[in-house]
Amino acid sequence: MFADTPITLRPDMAPDSRFPAIRTVGIDGFLVSFAEVQDERANRAALAFRSALERESWPGVEECATSLVSTFLRFDLGACDHASLRARLVQLLSSRNWFDAPLPEGRRLWRVPAVFGSDNGPQLTEAATLAGQTPEEAVTTICAQPLRVQTIGFAPGQPYLGQLPPEWDIPRQAKLSPHVPEGALVVAIRQLIVFSVGTPTGWRHIGQTGLRLFRPELDDPFLLRPGDEVLFTRAPEDALDRLRADPDGGAVAEAL
Repeated sequence: MFADTPITLRPDMAPDSRFPAIRTVGIDGFLVSFAEVQDERANRAALAFRSALERESWPGVEECATSLVSTFLRFDLGACDHASLRARLVQLLSSRNWFDAPLPEGRRLWRVPAVFGSDNGPQLTEAATLAGQTPEEAVTTICAQPLRVQTIGFAPGQPYLGQLPPEWDIPRQAKLSPHVPEGALVVAIRQLIVFSVGTPTGWRHIGQTGLRLFRPELDDPFLLRPGDEVLFTRAPEDALDRLRADPDGGAVAEAL
């Protein structure tokens, strides 16, 4: 069951009076949403709110996670009830402007080499044309600034990165590509994804990295975390085998 409860904030705090909103999810979950469509400020709010929830460590809250514009929490019905937990959520939501909250601590900037075009990015020209750019301009745009890991989803450790400039609000394909390999860099709707597994996709394959994003043998199996930033750098085509042989795909991280 989903029940919307908008939280009234000052007009200068909330860009849309319908948000933030609390929804009941099933019998043991709440979803706190900050927008209904992809939005940079809403993603920032979701990340900051999740971090605050984890710091609060409320009894009975067993899990917190973020999507593109929402924060989810799952709780133990034996340790707390809907009414009291919702009241706590309302109080925390009303305590500050989450849309302008600082991003969580512990984030990292990853510099990630990628090979663009040719057989390792066969749809680069098509995607660039849809964005009104040449392939060279497209690569320059994609590598111009860091992109935030807005959420992890679809497959283990797989990041949704954004946002690209407005001209990159290009649609998914009408049909699926049968397969793109692990580490493929794909683009649609102002976002980039690096695939953590080989898979069919409706997103356009523009480049290839050596990243191994899901490493189940490690205590921390995901290479990237929500809130991290990724800056792509162009690598020569003959570098791909070397990048794939590196445990981190040639990526280097630094603290933000």
